[in-house]
Order: sequence, then C-alpha cells, then structure tokens
Amino acid sequence: MLPSNKPLYSHPLPQIEQWLKDQGCQQDETELHCWRLQKSSWQAEIWLDIEQIAVRYIQASENGQDIQRSFKYSLSREDIQAAIFAGP
Repeated sequence: MLPSNKPLYSHPLPQIEQWLKDQGCQQDETELHCWRLQKSSWQAEIWLDIEQIAVRYIQASENGQDIQRSFKYSLSREDIQAAIFAGP
C-alpha cells in the first residue's frame, strides 16, 4: 500500500478496498461502492462516490438523526482515516 500521507486518489481501488477491510468494514454484496462498519458505540455506512468518500453515521446525533460527512479524495488516507474512524 502507498504511504498513508499520500492523497487517497493516488491509491488503486483494490488498495482502498483492502484498507476499508482492514478497518473492519464490510462491503455490500449488491452495491459494491457501499461499505458498512459496526463499532461498539456507533455504526456507519461509507460510500466510494466519484469525487469523494462519504460517510453516514446512523442515528448518531443527539436527537437520533443520521450525521453525514464527505471527504475529497485529495485528502491523505491518513487524514480520511482519522476523520471517519474516530466516529461521529
């Protein structure tokens, strides 16, 4: 895998998919661009969109609403990992 300080767009798709698996994500069998992550205190869906990676933390706000964020692929893998996997 390329160094974690490189932009995510410089990583080939198989490496990005392996990175998500290494973080505990599971790929949706029918929507291959969608990944799910279950942590002890939160759960999320992650989408590999064309221009960005998007994450939706399910029922994570104080009023039970979903929280959605997106990150450009120009950010480093390290920065995206810190932002997404720290949780809502």
